[in-house]
Amino acid sequence: MPNIKSAIKRVSVIEKKTLRNNMIKSEYKTAIRRFEEALENKNIEEATKLFSVATKKIDQACTKGVIVKNTAARKKSNLAKKLNAANA
Repeated sequence: MPNIKSAIKRVSVIEKKTLRNNMIKSEYKTAIRRFEEALENKNIEEATKLFSVATKKIDQACTKGVIVKNTAARKKSNLAKKLNAANA
């Protein structure tokens, strides 16, 4: 445990940011999981709607700095490939 006042404050700030990052990460992972479950159930209409939700959550995580820009692009690309393969 830190003794210096500024170090104590940094610990509390880091804990808050970690909670926020985990919440955002959980949201986009849940959106991806729901999209993939819709694809497994052959529900293309719902998967199309959930695709836009998942891409939005991924973009939000990228904007907040939880994931890197290239990681977000890769995840969205993989989701789009799965959706296109299901449509074909």
